[in-house]
Amino acid sequence: MKKVLAMAAVIGMVAASSAYADNSSVSVKAQKTASTVCAACHGANGNSVSPLYPKLASQHEAYLAKQLHDFKSGKRKNAIMSAMVMSLSAEDIQGLAAYFSAQQEKPGSATNPKLIAAGEKIYRGGVAETGVPACMGCHSPNGAGIPVLFPRVAGQHAAYIAAQLKAFRAGTRANDPNKMMRQIALRMTDPEIAAVSQYIAALH
Repeated sequence: MKKVLAMAAVIGMVAASSAYADNSSVSVKAQKTASTVCAACHGANGNSVSPLYPKLASQHEAYLAKQLHDFKSGKRKNAIMSAMVMSLSAEDIQGLAAYFSAQQEKPGSATNPKLIAAGEKIYRGGVAETGVPACMGCHSPNGAGIPVLFPRVAGQHAAYIAAQLKAFRAGTRANDPNKMMRQIALRMTDPEIAAVSQYIAALH
């Protein structure tokens, strides 16, 4: 039942996004917000320079909208983001999600190329001994994700990916449907997280 409700919520966001797609005033406002508010951390076009902040460009619109709603509701904890989204309306959130998803992501690169081979094994084959599934099962072989449920990860900053996996493992991030990422991350070691994060960063 929880899975059905989660699916319904995401589908609702997708329907909402299409309602705003042709609203030029929403697009103009979203672009202005992106360039004046979001740019400091994420870059005006969603390609953040700092590995502390995720790239938003080319991310699935429904996923971005969900994260912003989760920050606003407190379901996803982050003091900075919670403050940033507090004054955003549902229309503002949808507009920003549509804007960033339409931007072109710049390719990423590994900061520790020596870990790429080990990371590829985990991403494509998982870790059978501890029950870690292959990442590509949900995020696709090329890291593009599978709309509308699973986000794009290809080219994301390695440090950000690692931080999110550790947050899921610690339970400090808990907005994943059906605890899916928390259950997976619990089975992963620090070296495994580091390796798969490096591979994802270099994935095009």
